[in-house]
Amino acid sequence: MDPLKSKFKEKATAMSADIKAMLKTHGNLVIDQVTISQAYGGMRDIKSMVWETSLLDAQTGIQFRGFSIPQLQENLPKGKGTEPLPEGLFWLMLTGEIPTEAEAQWLSDEWERRRNVPEHVFKTLKALPKDAHAMTQFSTAVLAMQTESVFAKRYDEGMPKSDYWDATYEDAMNLIAALPQIAAFIYRRKYKNSKYIKPNDSLDWAANFAHMLGIQSEEFKDLMRIYMTIHADHEGGNASAHATHLTGSTLSDPYLAFTSAMNALSGPLHGLANQEVIKWIFDMLEALGTTKPTNEQVAEYTRKTLSEGKVVPGYGHAVLRMPDPRFTAQMTFAQKHTPDSDIVKVVWQIFEVVPPILQSLGKVKNPWPNVDAHSGALLVHYGMKEFGFYTVMFGVSRALGVLAQLCWSRALGFPLERPKSLTTEWVQNFIAKQTAS
Repeated sequence: MDPLKSKFKEKATAMSADIKAMLKTHGNLVIDQVTISQAYGGMRDIKSMVWETSLLDAQTGIQFRGFSIPQLQENLPKGKGTEPLPEGLFWLMLTGEIPTEAEAQWLSDEWERRRNVPEHVFKTLKALPKDAHAMTQFSTAVLAMQTESVFAKRYDEGMPKSDYWDATYEDAMNLIAALPQIAAFIYRRKYKNSKYIKPNDSLDWAANFAHMLGIQSEEFKDLMRIYMTIHADHEGGNASAHATHLTGSTLSDPYLAFTSAMNALSGPLHGLANQEVIKWIFDMLEALGTTKPTNEQVAEYTRKTLSEGKVVPGYGHAVLRMPDPRFTAQMTFAQKHTPDSDIVKVVWQIFEVVPPILQSLGKVKNPWPNVDAHSGALLVHYGMKEFGFYTVMFGVSRALGVLAQLCWSRALGFPLERPKSLTTEWVQNFIAKQTAS
């Protein structure tokens, strides 16, 4: 048994026993109430699922196993770069422990060993029109890889429930290892005349992704390390994470569950927002006829957007009530590496101008930027102007968190998710009974 799997088994076995004891003693304690508005409002803020790998707080932002993003940047192994290795974050999410440099290097080598992509996956992609959206191609490729599922094969052979986590771990490791190559293939096929770049065995997971995309800058490799780290997870209530959890709870294998996640991530209210942000910025600069607008011009364009009944992409968040620490991490990276970039300066201008305008409306709970507000500008600076691909990059990263949690869900024996639904008539009758007295 490999070292990460062994460590995970040790942690999961102990936690499973603790949870069973906790539920036996305290399972009837009430931890939340559900209002009618929440039932109709997308179940917002209802505490109704367990997600071990990360926790989102409205005031402090995302924490991965108790570590904030600045703490991850300080404590995770960095390999040959200056930013944390995503390998280290995956180890942390799976075990609750910061790995050593040697452990992170082992995982990097293990993903290199496992990154095989069957030829039929590439043939499937080549059968699609090149102008198919990059996320359509990405989701299709993952679904085509389902033929390799260890979980599906072993389940058909009669695998005992106690081994579900083991097969899930194998699928998660194999899928994560393959995703950068799949994503880079889509990018090079769609935007670079099918001029593909082979993997480089000397590079870590994120740096190799940068290499296969075709951008060899050491700064861009470091950007991919921090990008893949900060986008990896955002607790379980967001659409892509919840889609993984829901589909996985039916005992669909990790390939099928992750495809569900990517279909959810493709929505403009979720992962596609990073595409919408840079498009809005490009449209603004084109309308203004300059790459160096004044604050007054940005404010005028923002008010015009709002007056048309539209939102300012990249601003606001369902949970956060402060600037997204993921935005701040990217801003810090940009201040270090790209302080003179026109497109990055525009993002900073928007950060200065937009929140006061949104606050003045009096009805915006969170006027601050989220993760999507900055990522596109950095990618553009390094030459990736094809914003239709940005959500695929988000998806490669998000695999780390949702698949780590799927391992935990299987190890802890989480059941099929099946919430109770109501009709409006039932709700109206309930209200009538409650207000009759």
